[in-house]
Amino acid sequence: MKINRFTLVILLVAALALMANPPATTAAPVQIHVNNTMPGGGSEEAGIAKFKEMVEQKSKGQMEVTPFLSGQLGGEKAVLGLLKIGKTEMSLTGGIFLGQYASEYTALNIPYLFTWGQLLDYVGGPAGKKIQELSSKKGGLVVLGPQYRGPRQMTSSRPIKEAKDIKGLKMRVPEEPVWLRVWKALGALPVAIPAPEIYMAMQTGQVEAHENTLVSPYSRSLWEVQKYIIMTSHIYWPWWWIASESWFNKLTPDQQKIVQESAAEAAKYGEKVEREKDDFYTAELKKKGMTFITPDIDSIKKAARPALLEEIKRLHPDIQQAVIQYVPK
Repeated sequence: MKINRFTLVILLVAALALMANPPATTAAPVQIHVNNTMPGGGSEEAGIAKFKEMVEQKSKGQMEVTPFLSGQLGGEKAVLGLLKIGKTEMSLTGGIFLGQYASEYTALNIPYLFTWGQLLDYVGGPAGKKIQELSSKKGGLVVLGPQYRGPRQMTSSRPIKEAKDIKGLKMRVPEEPVWLRVWKALGALPVAIPAPEIYMAMQTGQVEAHENTLVSPYSRSLWEVQKYIIMTSHIYWPWWWIASESWFNKLTPDQQKIVQESAAEAAKYGEKVEREKDDFYTAELKKKGMTFITPDIDSIKKAARPALLEEIKRLHPDIQQAVIQYVPK
């Protein structure tokens, strides 16, 4: 088909216009990798899935979330390093960063001090602001907030009903200095046993008890070597939503708001799933024959009081009085 001169001129003008003003291209979505060390199936994965849903919905597809579970990018310390230099974006992490960046303001690892509500009150106050400030300064982190993780309980081969029953108890306790000091003050005999060896240590009588969240006796089949679950709820050690500050600061204010709101909604959903799972573990452990005991927790807290006051002395003077209010009388 022949093109007349007029048509050719029109086409040339259109081509030149396109070259001078190329059509706008759609910006690539903001990529967010969210890291966690746990395998799938838990409340951690559920919280991250809710975060992904909320972010992508609120941003209308302009932000995309990819979960990295089972420590795919490394353990918690390795990921903290990546966050600091902006090589990954976010993490639902444990409390290692608190000890690294804000140890003098971290009272959360003191057993028998906080209920979950009190913990939220504490991190929502001046201490929480200081934790955020130091985590930013030392670790390049934006701390978005905690996500509920079930409280740590005890399992035992003999009943524990009050403080005196703990005396002389051979107990597997993680080598966390604060925990070791408090359990020793209560009269327990802490034993250093690697986590994979807990079952065998109980079977052989090397230890009589251990402490952890309820998933531990359930996943380790401890009903075969332990009889009692002691509902002490002695410590809440939450997950934390954190972000790389260098990455976060590159977001628009609207995008930052989406991340903050979505993390808060994800934490609420993760808490719901975690509580449901604890109910499930409780029912299943009872079916397996384990006896649940609610001890005289006041007697245990009273016995622990001197040790708790000693731990508080290790905190920054600015917050010692604020923490003492949570110590049981």
